[in-house]
Amino acid sequence: MKKVLQYLFEHKTLSKEKAKEVLVNIGKGMYNEHEVTAFMTVFLMRSITIEELQGFRDALLELSVKADLNDFETIDIVGTGGDGKNTFNISTLSCFIVAGAGQKVAKHGNYGASSISGSSNVMEQLGYKFSSDNNKIKNEIDKTGICFLHAPLFHPALKTVGPIRKNLAMRTFFNMLGPMANPAHPTYQLVGVFSLEMARIYNYLLQQTEKTFTIIHSLDGYDEISLTNDTKVITNEGETIMTPEQLGKRMVSALDISGGNSVEEAAKIFATILKGEGTFAQNAVVLANAAMALFCTGKYETYDDAYLKAVESLDSGKAYEVLKKLIAIQ
Repeated sequence: MKKVLQYLFEHKTLSKEKAKEVLVNIGKGMYNEHEVTAFMTVFLMRSITIEELQGFRDALLELSVKADLNDFETIDIVGTGGDGKNTFNISTLSCFIVAGAGQKVAKHGNYGASSISGSSNVMEQLGYKFSSDNNKIKNEIDKTGICFLHAPLFHPALKTVGPIRKNLAMRTFFNMLGPMANPAHPTYQLVGVFSLEMARIYNYLLQQTEKTFTIIHSLDGYDEISLTNDTKVITNEGETIMTPEQLGKRMVSALDISGGNSVEEAAKIFATILKGEGTFAQNAVVLANAAMALFCTGKYETYDDAYLKAVESLDSGKAYEVLKKLIAIQ
């Protein structure tokens, strides 16, 4: 690692192959925590290259525990995190609305590293039991339309760096890797990113795959459709800018989508919204993200058609039923 660090300190970048080798070694516990922290710090000080990100992704997938969900046509809705906005769990809530609308969801998530409550925190608080047992997750998605893939169980390399990420409490390149490393290899993907530069990198990487994808970035820095500003939307077909009025019928304020100050508060907000008791602003933001995910599948002629389907899933109680069924079979 010392040679790698010296190389990076000379403002050089890693090849795809070298990046993969280093992350495989991190996953195998070959470096001490000080070396790993120094390595991660490099990428806090400069932008990651496409080759480096590809190498890191390939290492994570090579080391991962496989999730065989090939019998299902799934979607993942995931943000990179690290935007520092402390919103409630918008992407995870959107997953339940999408599942309530009839689309199978393989949600990949983790504990919050730079936020109070990541998707794994809130799912655990609600009573979900993490597992990498393929029969369990297949049964969940078959019976309820959704399963949750807790990243550390599927990616041994993340166990090594988890405590370091938590102690740093800052966005690291692992935030960028999460959406690229879903072990179920979903057919469709809605990815929220924290910067336009990251949107460009993801666009390049996802164009190399066979996935149907949509990348979203709120122009005021959110890694999801926040309705606090216009949103950049990038798909296989091209890119556009959409307004809050187009996406969620109105603009909202940052205070409207705050995530609370503890995991317990986050879980309470989550359940309140899913029960159909959220505020207009909370519902609008979740529905906009769910609608964009549904629209990404190509099964709806217009975004507005997908939005109406998302509204029906939440208002009818179908989305909440998905959660209740999922927790009941744990």
